[in-house]
Amino acid sequence: MRKLFTSESVTEGHPDKLCDYISDSVLDEYFTKDPNARVACETVAGKDLIVVTGEITSIAEVDIEAVVRNAVKEVGFDNSDTDIDYKTCKVLLNISKQSPDIALRS
Repeated sequence: MRKLFTSESVTEGHPDKLCDYISDSVLDEYFTKDPNARVACETVAGKDLIVVTGEITSIAEVDIEAVVRNAVKEVGFDNSDTDIDYKTCKVLLNISKQSPDIALRS
């Protein structure tokens, strides 16, 4: 039986890497302020738009939009010629608290 193996490898600056970096930055910021935070977030990026969605339960107060903009700046998207400018891009947040069922421990 013939098998086909495929994989994706993207370079620095690719939207997939940017999205992972933004999600990781949000997670890191919550854990810095609340080691018991429960964070499940995903990021999607397109031309001049970043969407962060997911479920977060924490006692920490985090300015997620500021974390997103800083992450985009760190990666180097700093003018509209690169499709995303950290200063002007639209940032949409769709964050809710996690279901209590997720926190159940056996």
